Amino acid sequence: MLLANRRLRVALPAAVAVVGIVVGWAMSAGLSGYVVYLAISMVTATISLLGLGVVTGSAGIIALCQLTFGAIGAWVVTFLNQSGAPGGFVLWLIAGAVFAALAGVLLGLPALRLRGVNLAVVTLGAAAAVDVLLVQTQFPGQKDGLSVERPDLFSSDREYFFFSMVVLVVCAYLVFLLQRSRVGSSWKAVSFSERGTAAVGQSVRMAKLSAFAVSAALGGVSGGLLAGQVGIPYASSFTPIMSLALYILAVMSGAYLIDMAVFGGVLWVLVPELLKRWGVPQDWGFVIFGVLGIQAITSGSNLGEAIRGGFRKRARRRRQARAEAAAAAASEVGTTALDVFAVPEAAEPIPANAEPALEVRGLGVQFGALKANDDVSLRVRPRSIMGLIGPNGAGKSTFVDAVSGFLPQHTGTVLLDGEDVTRLSPVARARKGLRRTFQQDRVPPQLTVEAYVRFVARRRLDHDELADALAFLGCPPPEEQLAGVDVGTRRLIEVAAAVLSGPRVLILDESAAGLSHEEHLQFGHRLTRIPSRFDTAIVLIEHDLDLVRSVCTELTVLDFGRVLAQGPSTEVLDDPAVIAAYMGDAEMTQ
Repeated sequence: MLLANRRLRVALPAAVAVVGIVVGWAMSAGLSGYVVYLAISMVTATISLLGLGVVTGSAGIIALCQLTFGAIGAWVVTFLNQSGAPGGFVLWLIAGAVFAALAGVLLGLPALRLRGVNLAVVTLGAAAAVDVLLVQTQFPGQKDGLSVERPDLFSSDREYFFFSMVVLVVCAYLVFLLQRSRVGSSWKAVSFSERGTAAVGQSVRMAKLSAFAVSAALGGVSGGLLAGQVGIPYASSFTPIMSLALYILAVMSGAYLIDMAVFGGVLWVLVPELLKRWGVPQDWGFVIFGVLGIQAITSGSNLGEAIRGGFRKRARRRRQARAEAAAAAASEVGTTALDVFAVPEAAEPIPANAEPALEVRGLGVQFGALKANDDVSLRVRPRSIMGLIGPNGAGKSTFVDAVSGFLPQHTGTVLLDGEDVTRLSPVARARKGLRRTFQQDRVPPQLTVEAYVRFVARRRLDHDELADALAFLGCPPPEEQLAGVDVGTRRLIEVAAAVLSGPRVLILDESAAGLSHEEHLQFGHRLTRIPSRFDTAIVLIEHDLDLVRSVCTELTVLDFGRVLAQGPSTEVLDDPAVIAAYMGDAEMTQ
């Protein structure tokens, strides 16, 4: 398939954009000056919407001050123009983007602690404060009527429209590349689950701040272009109510999709213009945007997702047909995905006296008077699978949270390959090779399977290696969109991604939940091959004791936060104390 070529998928949008510039320039030649002026406004609005698509659509952060960053970009451009700064308009535009990005980082700092309505209030308050400041001080050169000098080659409106189209294409392509990069994956991951993001070694702080910085920089570019368009900008072009309307339009259109950002830019200009022609006050445009935004929020989907959903269903049916054909061909040849992950013959056995991959000493976690973990100790040998079991409420999840760094207020010591990681953050522990999965779904649906796996793995992966790993665990193909994958399969994808990161220790917290009993056993059969293949030790938390018996050589049983039994699986499961703790569980009484 032509688009399967990764380089072509990156180059094709650039080619389409160049064609769009040429077509736009050709069309502008036959348009009136007023329509060309509106077209420039559409471009500036689209660039602002691209920024909102990053911070709101991708990173899931409510930011109601996008035009404030536009005002900063316009202010820098007008100031440099008034000062006669060298470099000309292009460099002034870049400077405006840089200063806006710095302002975005400063404003993004509260986002590290605030969420939802509280963050919305902070950003809207910042927009109101800047608006008052601009009204009082005005833009540089405004009192003297000093107009911003456009680039010499693009002095007329039609030429400036061409210039603004070039700027839009550059911005859109940079956003496209960022969305496909690890940075873009971090935005989508932090939007879906901050804990899940930290657990794979990605800094939540950096993900949020980078989203704010990119969004603000795009806002600064938009404001700088507007300054060149109108010559003398005014505060009325950057009011808080307009920022709010732009935010609603971004949510409604799905502006994290580049084509939908362009569509939103068209609506931003088209709706007020139609109202004007119909004799309706243009302020009613805000009402229309508000109604559309409410519909998008209450329905849980935006226009872009609705349109893309239909195409994904068709693509999914074609991929399923190809997968079935490939499976049939493989069965005729007599090969299976399990052959790919056969244990290497050269794998050396682990000496009996080898240092443990993970050692926990005297772990204690207390919530008020409740001791969730009380003096818990265990040792996990390299390339082994230890089961951590116990009745509901035994303290297993608390133990995992403490060991992985999400409950730093605990007593005891955690050693990873002999190194004390007790005081390290979850991000630092993950980067050192302590990975975990979650009971809850932490796989961001906005990503493809391939993008998610590469994000979690934090290393370069050969495409064949990635595809083989997914096939081994029964996962969908790399190009599948995670939004169309059921929860049980997403858990398997989470395991595959964690395994491909090459961790020293991988804690699987009920990763087989949502699978049928037969799928449980297949998962266990594949799981036994992972330690030797990837030099990884596994701690398996699971309620299906058939799966535990089939894969775990050693068990640790928790009950009321304390270690009830520890040792070889067969001995532990026959322990009367363990049987008593599980009394009433159907699997124990069989």
